[in-house]
Amino acid sequence: MPSVFVIALSLHMLAATFWAGTSFTLARTGGLGAERLVRPQLAAALIAIVSGGYLGHLAHAGGFTPMVRVLALGAVCALVAAGLQATAAIRPRFAVPAQRAAAVLLAVTAVCMVAARYA
Repeated sequence: MPSVFVIALSLHMLAATFWAGTSFTLARTGGLGAERLVRPQLAAALIAIVSGGYLGHLAHAGGFTPMVRVLALGAVCALVAAGLQATAAIRPRFAVPAQRAAAVLLAVTAVCMVAARYA
């Protein structure tokens, strides 16, 4: 396995774990501490999305197979989650519902990543 793939995969998993973990925590705690996590969370989202796109380009350039469709569904969910969280950063009164919706979307994203192999 090429080292660039391993590095991209490691960045993707670390950023996605932080992003999803903080989203689940903020959703559960009613947004307690969200103001301190906004920038790191959105930075992790950006890293996860960019590295995931790069991994998709490296590993799935062959066509729109069932596996790629499942991964694309997960990617769309992740993009919507990032959009919700960015909106919540601009409009704090929507922070709690946005974090809860983002947590659900990121859970769907994780399920898609796991299930894609068996599609």
